[in-house]
Amino acid sequence: MADFSQSGTIATLHHLGERPLESLEAELASWGSDRPMSLIIPCLATEMNGPALRGIISELSSVPYLSEVIVGLDHANLDDFTRARELFAPLPQHHRIVWNDSPRLRSIETGLRDHGLAPTETGKGRNVWWCLGYFLASGRARSVALHDADILTYDRSMVARLHYPVAHPSFGYVFAKGFYYRAASDGGRLNGRVTRLFVAPLLRALSLTFGRSDYLDFIGSFRYPLAGECAMDESAARSIRIPSDWGLEIGVLGEVFHRHSGARVCQVDVADIYDHKHQELSPDDASTGLHRMSVDIARAMFKKLASSGVVLTSEGFRTLEAAFFRSALDLIDSYNADAVLNGIPYDRQEEEATADVFAHAILRAGDDYLNDPMESPFIPSWSRVDSEMPDLAENLAKAVEADNA
Repeated sequence: MADFSQSGTIATLHHLGERPLESLEAELASWGSDRPMSLIIPCLATEMNGPALRGIISELSSVPYLSEVIVGLDHANLDDFTRARELFAPLPQHHRIVWNDSPRLRSIETGLRDHGLAPTETGKGRNVWWCLGYFLASGRARSVALHDADILTYDRSMVARLHYPVAHPSFGYVFAKGFYYRAASDGGRLNGRVTRLFVAPLLRALSLTFGRSDYLDFIGSFRYPLAGECAMDESAARSIRIPSDWGLEIGVLGEVFHRHSGARVCQVDVADIYDHKHQELSPDDASTGLHRMSVDIARAMFKKLASSGVVLTSEGFRTLEAAFFRSALDLIDSYNADAVLNGIPYDRQEEEATADVFAHAILRAGDDYLNDPMESPFIPSWSRVDSEMPDLAENLAKAVEADNA
């Protein structure tokens, strides 16, 4: 439910009333000639079989202000690409499929690899990075929003509320992060396990173990730091590095923290309720599922703290694990009370077991960091790529146009 609280180091833009969506869209359309807007949808080929994507396309078909829709298609063969073109064909906006596995993009990636600039692994981060590259190369828009392709509770107001803070001619925001209440679409359970049971207690534990820092305060200001929905202007898209591992959202926030004042960053309420597909916990396998995600997130945060001068040791990580689990149990008390008050089923034993898996992930991430503290999952920023390979943006735009032709 709406409130007007402003806490933390960034602005929070709430959903305080019932302003008609048409009013928001009319304003965005009026700014569109001077401040054109784009949308990126990273999409796995398998998501074309899911229940969400056709609904998203139907909603987007009514959006009047977007200059461009960019779909990043990953893990796709030629048949998948052909099917994607047919699926997105109803969109009235200028739209392109960035087929990450196309021979043309693979050739470009080989050239990047020769210069030490290529993504080191496949995944959502690489997909988003290619899409941002095409957004910058196409030159059709000055700001871009991003959301996932598996949102079951989607409606087009999400895009309007994401774009509004960055597109507004006098707000001055360069980056906006979406937030929402994560629950099952039928209201049957609390979701958002990694945020609730990992990131929230980890932030508390890091402050207890290593002391408060501007970085921890910044991350802690976000109501849903792992949201896949955000918007940014052209300068931010060009300057930030994108993580290629599963620490994408936390890594991007770390880049925004490093490069921009908190006064130019906000979070915006984009949905009353949000549901999408869910990853398995994979408690016995740290290479997949939420287990791997938690390891990558922790490792990203450790590297950011170390870069600000925090000394990290194996003894410190063991202390952190204990502080984390105590913080997680305290939060579980709060989640349980909240669920009972609202009549939502809550399995406390399952929640504690999940927190235990995440506690072990902290030690795994700590070992990974200590074994290779200089390893970086970041893909170079597009400003660096442009400086070393000035023709690449033009070649990327030509490759995408040729694929879509």
